[in-house]
Amino acid sequence: MSALVAFREVDFAYPRPERARARRFAFERLTFAVDAGEIFGVIGPNSAGKTSLLRLLTRVLAPAGGEIQLDGRNVAAIASWELARQVAVVPQEAPRPFPFTVEQLVLMGRYPHGPGRYFESAADAAAARGAMAATGTLPLAPLPLEQLSGGERQRAMLARALAQEPRLLVLDEPTSHLDLRYQAETAELLRRLNRERGMTILLVSHDLNLAAELCDRLLLLHDGRVVRVGVPGEVLDQALLEGVFGCRVVVDKSPSGRPTVQLAWATERR
Repeated sequence: MSALVAFREVDFAYPRPERARARRFAFERLTFAVDAGEIFGVIGPNSAGKTSLLRLLTRVLAPAGGEIQLDGRNVAAIASWELARQVAVVPQEAPRPFPFTVEQLVLMGRYPHGPGRYFESAADAAAARGAMAATGTLPLAPLPLEQLSGGERQRAMLARALAQEPRLLVLDEPTSHLDLRYQAETAELLRRLNRERGMTILLVSHDLNLAAELCDRLLLLHDGRVVRVGVPGEVLDQALLEGVFGCRVVVDKSPSGRPTVQLAWATERR
């Protein structure tokens, strides 16, 4: 299987903080690859570099060294509109204020397919309706984003990304604002997109159990370093997680055979 995304010895550092004792985050020679057609999860504690990794991939940040490739091409050499055709991003939060309806937001996902147009085509409208139907946001289409709950806004942002019809879907904490029902529905939607459309999915998640059930492989980050890359059973190792997260955990197996992670005190209270 060929790599769709490749980080090759990528260096990056934020500007040195004003406070002398403040920690300066940096990646040094960050190297890993995401295969075409897989669901790839990035996990790790706070400040490990998960969101920074996504910002480098989508050119919000620029590396100081090394190269980030998309399908063998340096992303720095890809035009913005072309990159947006291939990569769609679902951030943790919708920007505020954002005076648009759900339908208008989702139609924005069609812009890379006709950057010179002023009005959407019938194909754009159909793609937007399909994306809203897939995410359960079609009944919300006429509503302003400001009237939605956090979970509804999250699903609207996912609909916009799907309307782009990307090869790579990038999600930053995709279920952080969702209740249990919509967490399950979102996980099933991502599986379906991957299975039926062959869409490659790269997601960041603090939910280790969601990542274990959903992802083909996981990347565990700590302080900007790759600790381990592999299938969930290799990465969600009890001793490894305790060292990275600094707390006691118990790793078991779910009915599907995937690993599950619990805090040790949660099991001791039973």
